[in-house]
Amino acid sequence: MFGKKMVVEMIGRSTASQPDRRNFLRAAGVGGLGVIGGATLLAQNTPSAVAEENSSKTISDEAILNFALQLEYLEAQFYAYAATGHGIDDSLTDGRGSIGKVTGGAKVPFKSKRIRQYAQEIAGDELAHVTFLRTALGGAKAAQPNIDLKHSFTAAAQAAGLIGPGQSFDPFADEDSFLLGAYIFEDVGVTAYKGASPLISNKTYLEAAAGILAVEAYHAGVVRSALFEKGLADAANAISDARDSLDGTTDLDQGIVTKRRAANLVPTDASGIAYSRTPGQVLNIVYLNPGQVSEGGFFPNSVNGTLRVSQNNG
Repeated sequence: MFGKKMVVEMIGRSTASQPDRRNFLRAAGVGGLGVIGGATLLAQNTPSAVAEENSSKTISDEAILNFALQLEYLEAQFYAYAATGHGIDDSLTDGRGSIGKVTGGAKVPFKSKRIRQYAQEIAGDELAHVTFLRTALGGAKAAQPNIDLKHSFTAAAQAAGLIGPGQSFDPFADEDSFLLGAYIFEDVGVTAYKGASPLISNKTYLEAAAGILAVEAYHAGVVRSALFEKGLADAANAISDARDSLDGTTDLDQGIVTKRRAANLVPTDASGIAYSRTPGQVLNIVYLNPGQVSEGGFFPNSVNGTLRVSQNNG
């Protein structure tokens, strides 16, 4: 979603009005208006002409949160379909930009009550995240873009080597497939929100983002633990390697077991700290492309908002 080193795809400013800012503070449980800060951007990740034109522009906190909302739409739709067989309500998808549809999705035929309850609880949390961010952003909220929950998972599974050419992967086919599908993007949300922390200047916004990060970390821990208990470590590690191949040369991902087959349920650096990803790196993963692109994978027609270009790792 965002990272410590911002890139120029975060151009422009949110045109949120004072009432929009008031909506955020009200949703966060405080009164009054906050001062909206921004970060000066450097030209690193967009075509040179755009970078030169926009390198001195700033981005508001609302614009950063709108990028988070795009990723929350993806998670909310995935878990809603898995748990209930249908997506989130259409009333929660409008906003600025083109309103998209969801391709794919189905209710998972869970065999175990435990995994079904995991899916139901996470679905509720992700729906709450979408609702909160939309309320907080008010008239500045971005619409849900087109989301692909069908072909994207097949492409991701092929990239990880879980299936071969001509085969397909359906994360809604059974509970093991569901857990592997969830693992494809669960860890990404944690690294994204963690990377956002230095960029948000308004303390109310920062506290809200920290709260969402904590919940996403709980979700990732549940999924990683369930995969470990089910003996799906090799498949999970292959997905981790695939994510790392998309987001650059730096090792920002860890599987659920070490090379010596020891449990690795909490992915951290040597200091026990979670990793950060830039917005460009996050988009590399959700677009399923190591190059500099503005669409693909889970978002076949791009995301809405100012953060739309992945970073060039090709």
